[in-house]
This record gives sequence, C-alpha cells and structure tokens, in this order.
Amino acid sequence: MKQDIIEIICDSIIQHGKNSNRVYIMKIGTKKTLDLIKSVNELAEKNSYSKIFAKIPSAILADFSKDGYVREAFIKGYYNGQEDALLMCKYLSEERSILKNSKEIESIISMSKSKKNTSSVSVKKKQYEVIICSKQHAQEMANIYKLVFESYPFPIHDPHYIEKTMDDNVIYFGAVLNNKVIALASSEVDKEAQSVEMTDFATLPEHLGNGIACQLLKHMENHMIDNNIITSYTIARAESLGMNITFARNGYEYSGTLINNTHISGKIESMNVWFKTLHTV
Repeated sequence: MKQDIIEIICDSIIQHGKNSNRVYIMKIGTKKTLDLIKSVNELAEKNSYSKIFAKIPSAILADFSKDGYVREAFIKGYYNGQEDALLMCKYLSEERSILKNSKEIESIISMSKSKKNTSSVSVKKKQYEVIICSKQHAQEMANIYKLVFESYPFPIHDPHYIEKTMDDNVIYFGAVLNNKVIALASSEVDKEAQSVEMTDFATLPEHLGNGIACQLLKHMENHMIDNNIITSYTIARAESLGMNITFARNGYEYSGTLINNTHISGKIESMNVWFKTLHTV
C-alpha cells in the first residue's frame, strides 16, 4: 500500500493521500491562514479527496468556519495549557460525513465513560518491564505493528521510518517479558506546544487482557510530566472498546468523534478524541 505524503504547504505540515482519502493539516505554521486554506482546497480538489481534517488553535476558528469547516472535537489547553486545539473538518462528499455505526460508537463511549478513573486489570501472573525503546528494537517493533495492524496511517511497519521518528519527536515505550518486546506505544511530542499525542498502542494477541496498555500509558504520562509536558491526548479507534476504556480509566475526557477519518486496520474508521491535563500551568 502506497503511503500518504507528508509535506510543507504555506509553512504548515500537511499529510495527504488516497489511503485515508483526505488532507490532514497536522501543524499550523505562521504564514497567512487564508493562503493555507486556499492551497489545501486546491490540493483536495486536484486529488479528489473526500475530507479535509485540521488541528488548529482556537484563535483562527473564524477563518476555517467561513470556509465550511465544522468542529468535531477539541483538545483543552493543547497550546502550552493556555489555548485549545480544535479538530476541524470539511467534508467534500456527503457519504463521507455519515456516521454509519453511530449506535455502536455511542455505546462504546458510554461504557468507557463509566470506567473513568477505575483500576485496570492487575498483571498477576506475569511481570512486564516497561522500557524506552531504542533503534536496536526497530525491526522487532515493526514486526509487532505488522502483526497487529493490517494498515496504518503512518508507515510504522517500516523499521527505517521508526528510526527516523526516534530522531525527530517520537518516544516509543515497550513492555518487555523475557527479553522480548510484547507491547508498544508511542508519545509524539510537540515541545513547542508542551503537548503530546499518546498513540501507536499495539499488544501481541497472546498478551491481551492483562492491562498492559494502561501500564504503558501511566509510564508515558510520568515521563511527560518529568519533561514539562502539560497536555496529553489521543485519537483512538472509535470501535476499539479496549483502547477507549484505557484512556477513560486513566482520567481522560472524551471530546468528540472524528467521522470516517483514518485508514487503519484495512478500512477507513471513525476516531474518538480523549484529552487530559497532566499538570496545571
């Protein structure tokens, strides 16, 4: 499967491609917002994409609203604990905007909220060590991601990509048993905004049900607090009861569902957004 493209347009970081059939404005730059909106519209039209998705500071909401964007979710205090990030979207196809499995997703959200701040399953029989992964783990990590995810919005099946992200802004955490990595997650850090996305959770099938994702998340949060990160969030598969419960258990707040947003595990899925303030400013 051909990977989506990441490029700079109008000083902003943009991901786009046919996998998720969308444009994603990942990080807004400093150049004129209206120029960016115009360029992204042209890119979407040229490639016949059916959705534009953007993470923007609340201060520029009006410019995006005027162009037909609507808010699907938000991340409280994303920018240095002072300003919210809004997750905005613009649908270029009516079919893309329809949440077909709304009852199932509503049930998962409700069930997850009911588990807020409750204890996860305790790891009784096996003791897992949590480590920060290094480049020597890259091939092993790629193998786990290949096994767990049929497809993914970023090329985490490629060990060279994993190594590159380690040099950039991603910290990978692993759960290790008998010197073997059996579960993974990553922290994608925005140091400038003092925020972090907790993502790329994957556990080998034979180790599911042991609360390992919760254990990883707690270690990740502690590491971020030690490094002065204020806000944590995730964009979790809306159909994954386990991942939504993991974040609810750890005190995250649900803030919205991104409809038909991301190509993952073989199809385009809707995603739930959860956020948490790690410490106050």
